[in-house]
Amino acid sequence: MTTAMTTLAATPSYDTALVLFSGGQDSTVCLAWALERFARVETVGFDYGQRHIVEMEVRPRLRARMAALKPEWGDRLGDDHRISLDALAAISDTALTRDTEIAFAETGLPNTFVPARNLIFITFAGALAYRRGARAIVAGMCETDYSGYPDCRDDTVKAMQVALSLGLDKRVTIHTPLMWIDKADTFALAREIGGQPFLDLVVEESHSCYLGDRTQRHAWGYGCGTCPACRLRAEGYMKFAAR
Repeated sequence: MTTAMTTLAATPSYDTALVLFSGGQDSTVCLAWALERFARVETVGFDYGQRHIVEMEVRPRLRARMAALKPEWGDRLGDDHRISLDALAAISDTALTRDTEIAFAETGLPNTFVPARNLIFITFAGALAYRRGARAIVAGMCETDYSGYPDCRDDTVKAMQVALSLGLDKRVTIHTPLMWIDKADTFALAREIGGQPFLDLVVEESHSCYLGDRTQRHAWGYGCGTCPACRLRAEGYMKFAAR
């Protein structure tokens, strides 16, 4: 277990944090991580014409249930923001924004890669954070389980942190608590932060399936069970459960 997973702040920072909250497993755990560390936490979600738009539909339910899990979480959880980025789908020809079969492209990347998506998300989050007085952005990018997406790499996030801080003339810190852990460790981190009730909530309510399937319930949650996101989540849960 890594240091990042075992150290929780006893006294939250008085800073405000803005969490990139999609409604997926990773961002849900990141939201809990932020609620343990910051006195006020706001969330932002992006509607970019994704096929799995159901992830946006689970967000309010997740927020409400998380606020009810711990009194301090309810006290710290602030406003939610939903930003429409329809233009991203218009210029992207990917399996996440088109009704097409998920496969690997000639570049070696899966065709679920939406070019510059995370760069755009972080840029908009930075603008919103500036307006909301938040000095911290929390995001679920990860190099360990990330399908090779270049905009999930630590170097990319660090470069965006520098660019935002310079462009806004204000220090912005981007926290990526999952950057060096895998999906099994993410399930473990959920239980460490919020106990079994929060782990159960992550499994039951968060959504990862690229096809937006919430008709099939598995031990690890809802999904088609065959897309890359489902396979990654399933393998992580099985590894976590076997410990």
